[in-house]
Amino acid sequence: MADLWLMARVLFLRAAWKPRDHWDAGRISEHQEGSLRRLRAAAYAGSEFYRRHHAGLQNAPLDQLPPVTKADLMENFDQAVTAPGLKLADVENHLRALTDGGGDPGKPWRGRWWAAATAGTTGRRGTFVWNRSEWATVLASYARANDWAGIAAGPVRPLRMALVSSRVPTHQSAVVGASFRSRLVPTLRLDVTAPMAESVAALNSFQPRILVGYASALQPLAAEQRAGRLRIAPEGVMSASEVLSGPAASEMREAWGSAPYDVYAATETAGIASPCAHRRRHVYEDLVIVESVDANGTAVEPGTTGAKLLATVLFSRTLPLIRYELSDTVRLGGRGCPCGRSFRLLQGVEGRLEDVLQLPGRTGAVRVHPIIFHHALDTVATSGWQVIQEPSRLRILVAGIKPGLSADGIRTAVAVALAEAGAAEIPLDVQLVDRLERTPLGKAPYVRRLPSG
Repeated sequence: MADLWLMARVLFLRAAWKPRDHWDAGRISEHQEGSLRRLRAAAYAGSEFYRRHHAGLQNAPLDQLPPVTKADLMENFDQAVTAPGLKLADVENHLRALTDGGGDPGKPWRGRWWAAATAGTTGRRGTFVWNRSEWATVLASYARANDWAGIAAGPVRPLRMALVSSRVPTHQSAVVGASFRSRLVPTLRLDVTAPMAESVAALNSFQPRILVGYASALQPLAAEQRAGRLRIAPEGVMSASEVLSGPAASEMREAWGSAPYDVYAATETAGIASPCAHRRRHVYEDLVIVESVDANGTAVEPGTTGAKLLATVLFSRTLPLIRYELSDTVRLGGRGCPCGRSFRLLQGVEGRLEDVLQLPGRTGAVRVHPIIFHHALDTVATSGWQVIQEPSRLRILVAGIKPGLSADGIRTAVAVALAEAGAAEIPLDVQLVDRLERTPLGKAPYVRRLPSG
């Protein structure tokens, strides 16, 4: 049964936020300043970690505060949270019980908390927790993507949503999907690792109004739609949690008649940005302050891709996030859009710092950005690709190959691209596969490193 208070609160927030679409830059800045002031006051009052981390800087501007990493928070979780008695060990036990099949991830733990964990593929696993009010804001932030896309929902028109991602109950998509499930939002949750025929049959039967999933899950479904096996007509297709390439977006547009909405979010922050009807992504500046910075932590100019992103979540109270470091490399723009919103534009998400490979070069080590592989492989694969760095080679997985192409031709194209990037010759093993390799949470990152030894 749906949590009636939670659903009512989400509906209230969605309505309350609509006037913000008409705020100008000054009103947005005023809101951020007030929200940040209240966030810092709550953090200093309730979090021993933040009192220590910001010692002597309680009145300093935001950009002078030291960043916080996932490792910082996890090593100091019990001192970072503001809720007395909330312990990391207890939250981890709860998540372990969910993984073992004990309980519904959409129901609050101990009647008051929702929790989710990152996969730990970029380092230490992160565990995050929200109280009832915060969780309602998390859900409303994801629902905003539908609102900005113009997809109506209400009591007389339920929003039938199909979610193709991870069924791991500790993943935020699973917790969100389970929380949304109600008469207003009938939800079909599909495991991205399930056989394609099963997913196609389930979608054909369910007929979603909105289709949400990883880019690596949506691209093969688009191929199934074009082949005539999948027969759905979603009003909106939402790509989330992975970088959406131009060719993949084009294939989805061809399959379903309109471009997908590329939503940017993270487990730690919930929704960060989503597109309007003009497919321009706007940052949720009323909910989160984002700073794109270089490797030294200095803000980069608009239109420049940073090395990482610092996020301050304005509604976080249980586990405050102030200048929390995300390894995403993003490009922030300015303001102004035909839709009328003044929220800052997010021009591009190019991946994570961990996706940049370090390879032997002709005159020393070179850093190879994933864009090199995008240029060589985006027009080759029909259902996605992956580059996996192993100790002595690069293994290239290609799921579905365009007519007239071969593994040898792909190998040559990648070799040329790497040579142009300054990399020395390295063995390339191109494998034509039916499915890509996925992380424990079901994601299929474009670039992966395997540990040596």
